[in-house]
Amino acid sequence: MELSPKLLEKLQLLQEKYSSMGQDLESYLDGLLYADYLTYWDYIHLDTLLSLQSPITSFPDEEIFIMYHQITELYFKLCLHEFEQIREKTDFDLSWLTTRITRINRYFEALTKSFDIMVDGMDRDQFLKFRMSLLPASGFQSAQYRMIEICSATFDRLVEEPARQNFPTYFSKDDIPAMYERIYWKMGATELSTGNKTLTLQQFEIKYSKELIDLAKKFLGKTLWDKVKTLPGEDQNNEPLLISLRWLDTNVNVNWPLAHYKSAVRYLHKNPEDIAATGGTNWQKYLPPRFQRRIFFPEVWSEQELADWGKGWVESVVFNQSK
Repeated sequence: MELSPKLLEKLQLLQEKYSSMGQDLESYLDGLLYADYLTYWDYIHLDTLLSLQSPITSFPDEEIFIMYHQITELYFKLCLHEFEQIREKTDFDLSWLTTRITRINRYFEALTKSFDIMVDGMDRDQFLKFRMSLLPASGFQSAQYRMIEICSATFDRLVEEPARQNFPTYFSKDDIPAMYERIYWKMGATELSTGNKTLTLQQFEIKYSKELIDLAKKFLGKTLWDKVKTLPGEDQNNEPLLISLRWLDTNVNVNWPLAHYKSAVRYLHKNPEDIAATGGTNWQKYLPPRFQRRIFFPEVWSEQELADWGKGWVESVVFNQSK
């Protein structure tokens, strides 16, 4: 069969590609000739993926719990894939950056909208029983969620609000370890009765503290917000960009924690006195944004919006009240 000019052109381009790397094109063509066809299941490692659910109890709904959390971590990885591109890119424009933020928003919106799988999709009695076999493991220990926070905003935004004034406005890498010690999320895994760190937090810090501190240093001056501030002035005020930033702030710091709050209200609600008596943590104060006021980009919100942070969501979704 006679080779077409188009095919000959591609062979020539391949020859140039492999020659520039000191490689022999014919050897690679032999490899292509002998290789099997790719299959869908091999490409995504389907058999491995479907083997990663290993319940530790006999309750059927534990598999739902495992799979949903695995799906969550995959979406978080998609987000971090975008943040890493944002960190590395230097020659970007407004359109490119807005597209990356929009992708992250879509991932979080998919997660939040699907959280009813957790809230309504498990038998409550089964969950309350099998969860006792999971202690002290907790979704609190999701390091990828913490990484998303670190990649989004300047690190001082993650320091608990009363302690922010203790650190310089223009902090350096040397300040980050001390700032990390006052990171807001530690409040969510501290015993009410003693003020001691829970085993959940101790485990998390042993495994991830160094990695998270290193990530904060790596993203110093290269977070999403830092990248926004490098855009020309008129682009920084671009309406679609501001909307995408507002949605990201809302998705990560309001909708996602409050989806967990809604689930906790259904499954775990107790009086604060009962929580303290059992050595528990006060998730009722930790999860709702109106108490924690986790805000990545305060500059894109009005004073009234900042004052009402998270309140409308709690009233309309958790307590079924109108806004």
